[in-house]
Amino acid sequence: MSRIDEYPLALDDHQPFHELFHADVIEGLSRPHKRLPCKYFYDEAGSALFDQICCLNEYYPTRTELAITRSHAAQIARLMGPAARLVEFGSGSSLKTRVLLDVLIKPAGYVPIDISREHLLRSAASIAEAYPSLCVTPVTGDYTSDLELPDAEAEVRKTVAYFPGSTIGNFEPREALSFLRRVRALSGDDSALLIGVDVKKDPRQLHAAYNDSAGVTADFNLNLLARINRELDGNFSLDTFSHYACFNPGAGRVEMHLVSLEHQSVRVGDQSFEFECGEGIHTENCYKYTPREFAALAARAGWRIVEVWTDEMRLFSLQYLISS
Repeated sequence: MSRIDEYPLALDDHQPFHELFHADVIEGLSRPHKRLPCKYFYDEAGSALFDQICCLNEYYPTRTELAITRSHAAQIARLMGPAARLVEFGSGSSLKTRVLLDVLIKPAGYVPIDISREHLLRSAASIAEAYPSLCVTPVTGDYTSDLELPDAEAEVRKTVAYFPGSTIGNFEPREALSFLRRVRALSGDDSALLIGVDVKKDPRQLHAAYNDSAGVTADFNLNLLARINRELDGNFSLDTFSHYACFNPGAGRVEMHLVSLEHQSVRVGDQSFEFECGEGIHTENCYKYTPREFAALAARAGWRIVEVWTDEMRLFSLQYLISS
């Protein structure tokens, strides 16, 4: 594992405490219908696995959103204008961000926010090296909780929140509303939001995207149990749990679960949890939105849609919103 002091960037550290991870796991496994927060997917190993998912043939969102961004980058830059500060929530490897940074007009800075500390610092250091005149100030922490942006070193004419990758779909609708309101408050007046939103489509295509033939998504899901073993003294046997993902048309979402393949008892620290054969842990939701559904949600949060870009097959949308 790489060392934090190898990265020459100032870090605003809001990393979740070990105690919070432990409390969330114990609370989630104690429910009648067990569940775990998907934000804990993204330790260093999980972030690397997700990068692999983004390159899979079956997983359309990343390549589709990247193509949309490349096609409309110049228009996006004009909408953002000069001296904009780009604040990315869940920055990951920042692949799509580079497309924007290549065309932005004298950007006032870049603030990548991610829960995976090591992954964030590697990516931020790479961005800083590639764009030496850009002020890069990474923030490590849970962007679903209250955060403060670091002080800007240059004059900021506009803050533009960037939330790519359809991650808004991981929130329950009421949580998505709360998040969009929080981003609106954090960004301030005369702000904008550039966001990726996955759209409803043929469920067979959705099934393939979350059940890839190489099993990388399964490894990504199971890594959550491996992380509990590593960090919380758990004893999950990964061979006795199976990845399961399906589209729930009534709820308009893909659901991901980890299903116990046998009756078993699992320990996390000094607490034990019983699993029946076939009992699942709900690990993630991925909501899909029609354009009308998302526009209504955004309006309730104080945002107004200015532009919506899609691919020719209408698999995915990239949307530019301004505060209203």
